[in-house]
Amino acid sequence: MQTAQFWQLAIKQFENHLRLERSLAENSVAAYLRDIEKLEQFVQIHQLPLSPTEIKAEHLRFFIRYLGGFEVAESSQVRIISGIKAFFRFLEAERYIKESPAVLISVPNAKRKLPKVLDVFEIEQILKIIDLSTAEGVRNRAMLEVLYGSGLRVSELVDLQLSQIYHEAGFLKILGKGGKERLVPIGHDALKFTQIYLQTVRNHLQVQKGSEKVVFLNRRGGKLSRVMVFLIVKDLAEQAGISKTVSPHVFRHSFATHLIEGGADLRAVQDMLGHESITTTEIYTHLDVEYLRQVITDFHPRSQINK
Repeated sequence: MQTAQFWQLAIKQFENHLRLERSLAENSVAAYLRDIEKLEQFVQIHQLPLSPTEIKAEHLRFFIRYLGGFEVAESSQVRIISGIKAFFRFLEAERYIKESPAVLISVPNAKRKLPKVLDVFEIEQILKIIDLSTAEGVRNRAMLEVLYGSGLRVSELVDLQLSQIYHEAGFLKILGKGGKERLVPIGHDALKFTQIYLQTVRNHLQVQKGSEKVVFLNRRGGKLSRVMVFLIVKDLAEQAGISKTVSPHVFRHSFATHLIEGGADLRAVQDMLGHESITTTEIYTHLDVEYLRQVITDFHPRSQINK
């Protein structure tokens, strides 16, 4: 039996086990299956010719480090690894393997005083608290929609230029770390509020010299600083009654976490976060941008809300 076929067989048998023997609810079964599919995707992405019975502890440790690179909340990593452990316990019980390679795998410590991810309700609370009757409020709503809807770093947000927004295509061309460019889908709400900001606020500002191409400006028409965005986000979170310490990067963490928890393909999220060295040419020759757009549409919470 080919490796891919054995993965499908093992996952299907595990699914039957969860439903029939453990009588788990459909949501729980679906969550377990997504966890195993992430491991299978990891094997495919790294071109490892391994069936489930050939996975060793060192492969799982590599997988855990790989998950950490997505900046996914540690609580989510714990849940994914717990699903992986359950899968290998099942394979061991069915005598496909002699011993689970996950038995000695430790999970990240999820107990943190300052949580690094917001849930969907908390995101909505922060967005709703913004006063859209003011110019700063319109700008701030657009900025936070972009942070959460496209997973940008705060430096990428403040450096975003007008020419990097492809309104018709629904994409941003982002210049990330190391000068590497990538295309990132911009969600419906992020694009809508950005267009409102550009048309009703930015067009009426007296733009300072040197900031003519920058999207998000301060009230004096100059480029926003990273510190100012941090202060804006912190203040809005406090107004919304969020007790967690919230920074712009928390929106990026939440973007990745919510997509992956929703079932998005790991490689697509990796590409959108800019964790791979992708040159301008490679973007257009190797990246299926229509597929990335569909990932946002299918798995991002803001897209689900608008359906």
